[in-house]
Order: sequence, then C-alpha cells, then structure tokens
Amino acid sequence: MVRAMGTISHAAATPAEDVTPAAVTAPAAARIGGPGTVLSEAQVTAFVAEQLAGVDLDGRSVCLVIPDGTRSCPLPLLLSAVHGALAGRVTRLTALVALGTHAAMGERELAAHLGHPEGGLAGRYPGLTVLNHAWWEPSTFVSLGTVPAERVGELSGGLLHQEVDVRLNRAVVEHDVALVLGPVFPHEVVGFSGGNKYFFPGVAGAEIIDLSHWLGALITSAEIIGTRGITPVRALINEAAAMIPARRLALCVVAQSGTGALHAAAFGTPEDAWAAAAEVSAETHVRYLDAPVRRVLSVMPEKYEDIWTAAKGFYKLEPVVADGGEVVLYAPHVRELAAMHPEIAEIGYHCRDYFTAQWDRFKGLHWGVLAHSTHLRGAGSYDPEHGERFRVTVTLATGIPEDVVRGANLNYLDPAEVDPAAFAADPDTMVVPQAGEVLYRLR
Repeated sequence: MVRAMGTISHAAATPAEDVTPAAVTAPAAARIGGPGTVLSEAQVTAFVAEQLAGVDLDGRSVCLVIPDGTRSCPLPLLLSAVHGALAGRVTRLTALVALGTHAAMGERELAAHLGHPEGGLAGRYPGLTVLNHAWWEPSTFVSLGTVPAERVGELSGGLLHQEVDVRLNRAVVEHDVALVLGPVFPHEVVGFSGGNKYFFPGVAGAEIIDLSHWLGALITSAEIIGTRGITPVRALINEAAAMIPARRLALCVVAQSGTGALHAAAFGTPEDAWAAAAEVSAETHVRYLDAPVRRVLSVMPEKYEDIWTAAKGFYKLEPVVADGGEVVLYAPHVRELAAMHPEIAEIGYHCRDYFTAQWDRFKGLHWGVLAHSTHLRGAGSYDPEHGERFRVTVTLATGIPEDVVRGANLNYLDPAEVDPAAFAADPDTMVVPQAGEVLYRLR
C-alpha cells in the first residue's frame, strides 16, 4: 500500500539530499567529450571500438537495448560502431527496442530509426536481429524475483511499502551480455534518464513500471526532474537491475538537442556510464532563467506522436512558469492523448493529491497511468470541499478534439489560432522550439 497519502515531507521529496558518497565520486567509466564539445563520427566510432575491444565478449551472445523513436541520438552511428566492433566476435547479436509501454515501431519506422533501407537490415547490419519489446504479450517476460516490501520502503524513503515482481523481457536474460545503448536527458520520473532505466521501465513488466512511476509521482516531477545523483526511483531501478543474470554494460551518450550530434559518450557498467553521462547532461540540457515567465509555448516535434510522449513539453518547462501562469503544448500533428493507454481520457489529468486523497478509488488502476496524469497536470492541491486547485494552467493546442481535451481536465486552444511569432512578440511569453528535451529552471 502507499503510505504517503498526504503531503510528502521535504526530506523524502528531495532526492538530491540522499545521495550516497559513492554517487558523488568520480565515476569509474571511460568518457570522451563534455559540455561544449561536439564529437566527430570518427571519434565516436574509435571510442566504441576501443572500449569494446577491451571487454571479453568473444564467443558471447549480446543483447543491445536501444531507444525507440522518442529519444534523440545518432543511433545509426552508434549501432554501426557497436556492430562493427562485435561482428565476428559474438555468437548472437540482438537489438531490443526499449518501448516501455510506447507503441511498437513498424518496419518503415525501424528502418529510418536504425539507418537502413526498408528490407535492408541484413545489408547494413549483417547477423543482427531487431525486436520490439512486446510489452503487451505475457510470454515476453521472465520473472527475476521480487523486491520485498521492506526493501522498497527503504529505497523509497518510506513513501511506498509494497513487494514488487521484477519481470523483464526474456531476450535480455537469454543473452550472456546486455549492452544498453542510448542517451541521457533530464527526466521527470527518475532525475536523469539512461543507464539501467533502459531495463526498467524500458523492457520491463507492468508491476515495476507502475511502482517506479508512482514513486516519482509521489515525489512530483517538479522535485525530481534534473536531480543529480541517486534519486529514490533510480535506487529502485538499480536494485532491480542487480537481479539481471546477464553481464550488464552501457554506452551512454549525451546528444546535442535539436541536432542529434553528440557532446559526450561514456562506457562502463550501466551505473558508472550513466553517472558520467549525467554529469554532462546536467551541464548541457538545463537552461536557467533569472525570473519566472507567465506563459510558455512549447512547440513539440513530430517524434512525439501523442500527449503521453509530448507531455515532456510541460515537464521540462513547469519549473520556470509563474504561479497562475500557463504552458501551451503546440502540436497540431498530435491527435490522441495516449495511443497505448486510452484510459487516461476517462481518468483525466489531476494533481497528485487528488489521487492520494481518494486512494481506495484509484489504487486498482495502473499506477503508471496515474503518474502520467499527475506529471502533466503539475503542482496543485485537492480537498473534497473545494476540489482541485492548480498552480499552472495546461493548454493543448493539438489535433485532439476540444471535448476530449476538456473532458480530460485540460484547457483547449484551437491550433489554427496559434501564431508562434505572435507568441514570441509577447514579453510575457517564452516560445520553446523543439521542446521536450531541455529542462528550464530558475536560478
């Protein structure tokens, strides 16, 4: 059961205060690049070749856990470098797309994502098998065991006390080595993405996805996003990852938002490579403002196909919006709230306290969906007499019908009425192109 049904104490809700000494020492990972650096393709390829040459992988089977299309990085470059370093050495090479609970990628999407012509996978990557993480199919998973309720309580700082079954895509377990390959960005649930997060929730079962996301919701997105070090959610993910029988390695990269070029790449264990990349991401993907803004227009790129993913345009801007202000998600191409989670239209978007105050009513639903609801609705309060009060207005200027938007407890704006240039001319408004990756904070 969830223990924290009301206000979360400041100590429990501020993950940075609970960083262990090991988490703040220099990470034991090889790294090239850094803030302000843009790596060449030759540098990246040579780094990958050098690092993988130093690992005993000959005669082993390797599962590459890679991002889906909602994450920015030069994946064809990285995958080509890894394939070139491993082809002929390993017995089997599989790329598993870490969908979490996103929609599966089709042949055309995968071809563009991996950098090969449709039907031309074998020509670009001989011997490579590519799999979507079929999270909707029970046979996909194998249970690694459980994290006991008492341990969950310790890791969560007392916010949650519930045993959780750690289920993982069996492709990871059925290879000798699991190599995470992907970017690190500020993240609304865990602090900074990447590393072991590619296992949990990337290719995990619903139980730990729901638990970890609801833990992030209890802490709140505004508190945890961009927090350095080991947050409670990261601690839970690391605990689960330690149960994986395969040897775990990671190539974590820091992408230049908007271009896909790389600032840095780090290689080592998922814990160490992630820590090295997160240091760079914290310097690269966070912008600071001297004063709050009244309104933000988040212009969402087309890689975000529904609000479930495009909500990052709110998460990354909420911290700089003044009390009573507004975030407008401008995404005319988006036509549904959540392709894989239509129940969000019935639940609607609400603040955390709306759910915790009525936990018996909501506890039987997927906690990951409840978490998404709170993350997009942002800070607020609830009591039975006055209902909900929100700090910020959330407005959708999308292709979603007005009745659906308002029925989900969000504000509506006809996207045809949005002129980004006019918004930019308003001194009280900040327009953010290509929103969703860079975090904005107040100094």
